Amino acid sequence: MRTAIANDASPCVEVKQTGPVTVIVMKQPERLNALSPQLLIDLHQSLSMAAQDPHCRCLILTGSGRGFCAGADLSHFNGSDNQEQATDLAATLHETYHPIIRLIRGMEKPVITAINGVAAGAGCSIALAGDIVLAGRSASFIQAFIKLGLIPDAGSTWFVPRAIGRARALQWMMSGEPLDAQTAEQWGLINAVHDDDQLMGAAMSLGCQMAAQATRALAGIKALIDHSSEQDLDEQLGSEARLQGMLGYGQDGREGISAFLHKRPAVFSGD
Repeated sequence: MRTAIANDASPCVEVKQTGPVTVIVMKQPERLNALSPQLLIDLHQSLSMAAQDPHCRCLILTGSGRGFCAGADLSHFNGSDNQEQATDLAATLHETYHPIIRLIRGMEKPVITAINGVAAGAGCSIALAGDIVLAGRSASFIQAFIKLGLIPDAGSTWFVPRAIGRARALQWMMSGEPLDAQTAEQWGLINAVHDDDQLMGAAMSLGCQMAAQATRALAGIKALIDHSSEQDLDEQLGSEARLQGMLGYGQDGREGISAFLHKRPAVFSGD
């Protein structure tokens, strides 16, 4: 297994490669992986590298220690009343958080988030940006912005209602109360709950399964599902047909059809 550090001067993120599966671990456990400026930089860099790495066919994102991510590191926030301070929140989201969310959602390979412990605020948004969200039994999901006089951000107001519906999304976000892993699974917010000591094993098993599939087809499924709410049926049918035509001419498409006809397991290359 090859292991690399995203930034040698500030190893906030560890990157491990196991065959075609890349595991990115946020490594500020003493702060529950709160999103410090350096962690945000390192995480963006690591995600960008994984997105461009042809050897990476599935990505797993998790946190070290007792938590996945406690959200924004507010230790530098001075509590100023002035308008300039309020504007900085918007600029920070645009410049640092949004690129990370877009990388995860737009990555042309599956992204599994493995939630160990708390996922709060923007950390919760990053968790829910994953294509498949697995959680340890002790995990909790927190959107307590209302207690700060703020709103959930970094994509949560897009992800959450699409997963659990408007009523539950409003109830959860307006209360600011934690949501335990079991309830999150029952509501459909996440995919599955595992015992804490089995979480990463389950994530890696699923990652290997995903990495063995046709990568371009998986990317197509991601794109079609994400854009389905923006299109009517005829537009969606057209998008499916265009993508299916491209995949049918690709190496993996030809391999899959050949394997089916010859009654043998397909061996996909990712092309």
